[in-house]
Amino acid sequence: NEYKSYLSRITYKCFLFVAMTTSPHKRYRSHYKDFGFRSVDHALISLSALAESLQVGLQLGNAVSVQSGNGGELKTTTPPCSTPTSIATSVLGKAKATSLVTPQPQLKHPLHTFGTLPTAPYLVAPQFTDFSSLTAQSNLVQSGLPGLNFKAPFQEALSRSGINNTTKPYSFCIAGPNSEAKPTHFPSDITSNGKIPKSAKPVQTLNHGEVVCAVAIGNSWPQRHVYTGGKGCVKVWDISQGNTAKDAVYTMECLKDNYIRVCKLLPDGRSLLVCGEAPILTLWDLTQGKPRQSGEIKSTAPACYAVAVSPDNKLCFSCCSDGNIAVWDLHNREMIKQFKGHSDGASCTDISTDGTKLWTGGLDNYVRSWDLRELSQQNLEAYEFSSQIFSLGYCPKEDWVAVGMESCYIELFNVNKSITEKYQLQRHESSVLSLKFSSTGDWFVTTGKDNQMNIWTTPHGYSVYQGNEVASVLGCDISGDDAFIITGSGDKKATLYEVIY
Repeated sequence: NEYKSYLSRITYKCFLFVAMTTSPHKRYRSHYKDFGFRSVDHALISLSALAESLQVGLQLGNAVSVQSGNGGELKTTTPPCSTPTSIATSVLGKAKATSLVTPQPQLKHPLHTFGTLPTAPYLVAPQFTDFSSLTAQSNLVQSGLPGLNFKAPFQEALSRSGINNTTKPYSFCIAGPNSEAKPTHFPSDITSNGKIPKSAKPVQTLNHGEVVCAVAIGNSWPQRHVYTGGKGCVKVWDISQGNTAKDAVYTMECLKDNYIRVCKLLPDGRSLLVCGEAPILTLWDLTQGKPRQSGEIKSTAPACYAVAVSPDNKLCFSCCSDGNIAVWDLHNREMIKQFKGHSDGASCTDISTDGTKLWTGGLDNYVRSWDLRELSQQNLEAYEFSSQIFSLGYCPKEDWVAVGMESCYIELFNVNKSITEKYQLQRHESSVLSLKFSSTGDWFVTTGKDNQMNIWTTPHGYSVYQGNEVASVLGCDISGDDAFIITGSGDKKATLYEVIY
């Protein structure tokens, strides 16, 4: 009777979960955590296994009730799917054109998951390997009914998945156009390079007071400043060695109560560019002690999500919500060109170290490269992905481009056609919201909606550090000497990390 009551409660929960995750409204699709599941994969495995035991459980409950005159009692442990396991996420979406994993079709009906568990390539990502806690809690007592084993459905589900429990690969490599994705074999000396961090540790918390959507960190000594952008203002923090920043030293009012999406230090470190959910970009002079607004640029687009600045500080390239890339003359404060390429909002950008190529990512699932030598409209390359592009970085060496996607994956490819290897990293469990390479290009940082901050090696994606904050980590930046990382999060604060070598 106890188990029958549990099944009744969990069935409603399952139907509600499936309905939400298959909703056409994207804002509902990440609510699996609200139901106690670690990831979408974990939920689907758990619900499918539960469905197999549902009928058996009801039959067992009825049998016990009949045998004991409605006074029977079924002794059970905690329900098998009540405790989430530590499993990375795989999302359900359209077939992947350039992704490194097997396509995962969208569920067509909320009831589709209740039935036979599909084979591994359909729903289970390669890194979904830790089923230990899922099976450990499924030893339900037989209560005197031989032949009924509640653990069996879970074991069947695991055997059909074809996954080895002993490994947890998170980096996958595809060697060429006709090759399959395989777990990456990391070089034996990958951690012996003195330029690769061994770890990182949080050293300061900066309480901004609003959601921190954008961050930047300066390099000037003896004063090193951090800039945090929230709603309607940028705050400046002195994080000099030995100083604990309890309060901001300056507040820069800008964008008229709109959220700031970009705080970008110009390459010379003397100016800060601020923009976001407003049709203006503001420039701030940082050379006079207290920041002073030195200029304002009016945009034709309602919002700007990312910017890149040429190495000579003369040009700014802004990713606009209308999908266009605006080219600005920073000296004359005017738009001199507009690149049209993304059919949906342009969300992220980076520029090559020599200033000849611009890379942009969009909500249209495309990454595009642009020839800047003559500011032509020429779109050099277009790369289609299976998911919206939320973040992007160009490696300062070896022409690697890293792409963070709405689907939780990070993919790296090389623009040099002679290098055919591609890598996919699968440690994030939700959208990858920001990505930044170190100045040497040997490693990079990603942050996500899953509250994670990760440090990876280039290009293999060896995981150097994985930290968890208490809310979505919306942005990140790395100091020019690669000594510090700053992150901004949804819990109205920024966190300063010291990089440990």
